[in-house]
Amino acid sequence: MSGLKPRSILFTVCKIILGYKDKLIAMLKFMSNMFLNLILFVFWLWCSVAIYFIILPDKLLAIMVAGLFALVIPLVFFLVAKRNLALVLIILAYIAVTIAWMNMPASNNLDWMPSVAKSPYVITQGNQVTVHDIRNFDYRTETNFTENYYTKTYDLDDLESLGFLLSYWGGGTTFAHTILSFGFSNGDYLAVSAETRLEKGERQNFISGFFNQYEMIYILADERDVIRLRTNFRKLDPEDVYFYPTMLSKQKIRQVFEVIIARVNKLYQEPEFYNTITHNCFTTLRADFNAITSPKNRFDWRIIANGYSDQMLYENGVIDTELSFPEAREYFHINQYVSDDNSSKDFSLKIRH
Repeated sequence: MSGLKPRSILFTVCKIILGYKDKLIAMLKFMSNMFLNLILFVFWLWCSVAIYFIILPDKLLAIMVAGLFALVIPLVFFLVAKRNLALVLIILAYIAVTIAWMNMPASNNLDWMPSVAKSPYVITQGNQVTVHDIRNFDYRTETNFTENYYTKTYDLDDLESLGFLLSYWGGGTTFAHTILSFGFSNGDYLAVSAETRLEKGERQNFISGFFNQYEMIYILADERDVIRLRTNFRKLDPEDVYFYPTMLSKQKIRQVFEVIIARVNKLYQEPEFYNTITHNCFTTLRADFNAITSPKNRFDWRIIANGYSDQMLYENGVIDTELSFPEAREYFHINQYVSDDNSSKDFSLKIRH
């Protein structure tokens, strides 16, 4: 082989490939058919489940129609003589279900659980923003509390800090609830939490979250409410909360804040659905604070497994610390600073220790 010229080597390779041409073509056809069948199967499964949720709350009818769809699609695939015609019919059915799913209406006018009963809104006049319905519940236990809301005006020129919080539940580390907290130079703090807006008696379910079953709400809250609830009062399923100060400039913090209040007002007027993967507590807020994620990490796996997003931000140089990441994670675990005292007094100072 060492004595062969490049042209001879190329000729030999081409001859070998041509000798296996029929086998290569057959293999490519097999692989393309397998890929097509996989796509059809995934859509068949997704559409069958989607139909069930589209027809709810009539559960019996939903089961019947979803089951009929799940039965008919394979029959069309195997019984229609012309394969191309069968594919067209199946794809049209999938498109019809997808359109119906996309047109499911979200609502702001349902019988909500008390914790999400009021959707906040913001009025802006120059540098002054007035936030209405800031949640500040007085908790005795997780389920025993006095509802309280207040209205407050903030000066955007006073914005000076942004805290990034992750709250883990059930002992897991892969997923976490995300909260942002804005700090003002006069000592005020405003926390932002994107959450599912559940109706009374409704329980959140991972699968249902893929199929437009829960509305989305931005909770604008006092830190003594939305953070203290997680550090001090959730006892049945305790949460570990981490509070990371960020190194964003005041200009970037203001940009993030303005994007968020615009989203708050949009949701107040035009409700949207929560989605378990694409439109959840982290991905929604991440769209609002893209400034803290460098372009190289735009498709980082930790955006989905957001329990590791603090590590991602640390690597991006966003977290304001000189500690190593393990040391920072231990230091910014705020339960240790407040768990022995359920009172709201000086709570914001304690979690910043």
